[in-house]
Amino acid sequence: MRRAMPASAERVIRIGHSPDPDDAFMFYALTQGKLAAPRMKIQHVLKDIETLNQWAIQGELEVTAFSLHAYAYCAPRYRILAAGTSMGDGYGPIVVAKQAMTRKGLASATVAIPGKLTTASLVLGLYAGPVKTVVLPFDRILEAVRAGRVAAGVLIHEGQLTYADCGVHKVVDLGWWWRRETGLPLPLGVNGVRRDLPVVEQRRVARLMRESIAYALRHREEAIAYARRYARGLDRLRTDRFVRMYVNHWTEDCGKIGRAAMEALLRRSAKARWIPPVRALEFVI
Repeated sequence: MRRAMPASAERVIRIGHSPDPDDAFMFYALTQGKLAAPRMKIQHVLKDIETLNQWAIQGELEVTAFSLHAYAYCAPRYRILAAGTSMGDGYGPIVVAKQAMTRKGLASATVAIPGKLTTASLVLGLYAGPVKTVVLPFDRILEAVRAGRVAAGVLIHEGQLTYADCGVHKVVDLGWWWRRETGLPLPLGVNGVRRDLPVVEQRRVARLMRESIAYALRHREEAIAYARRYARGLDRLRTDRFVRMYVNHWTEDCGKIGRAAMEALLRRSAKARWIPPVRALEFVI
């Protein structure tokens, strides 16, 4: 039998997200002491998204960002927070190549991906079919393509804004392709709360996530200044542009269309046998 936590005790809540501007922006208030979190001791954990995906499968953190792709494997351990989704509305991860390349050309290319469990790698498979891939840290993919160490790569985070400065060729914007195929935005990352927390605490986390996003939107200059710590060379304007791409009305609440987009991506991916079938999505509002 689980013992009740003493009324005066604080529960440690480890919150993990990747070191990129949009996550930093939305988690700013929650992880930097801007919000009151009674009976919770917040610990801030920064890891690359593929590490967080692997940790989510093991249920390592109480609250964590992870790729929607990874939800196919970590659903038994986590419910999704309705607030905090990163959704590309007609844009998303970008496939680039050293030389101009067609969709068919990817079949004979080695493509660098930022992790096997990233949504970017999943959508690449839906777009191009089976391709030879190699995993590289997300912030090394652009240079690997430019140097010719791989023929092509999938860019996430700030690489979506900076690739044009680097003399590489865009093969496709996977978010644009997904929108054309389905009419839906592309759900990339979500935040989850571990199922073994009491339901009342899961709901408290969901409320704090909403409040953290709202705080950042109300105090934009302050939150952008913090997010720039994780912008890897982006100036203030590009940092703000990137944050606006992925912290939007879908982030405040994914809503019916956002949920439909998640279900569509998981359903299509399971049908194509890229992931196992996923049971109904479960959200904490």
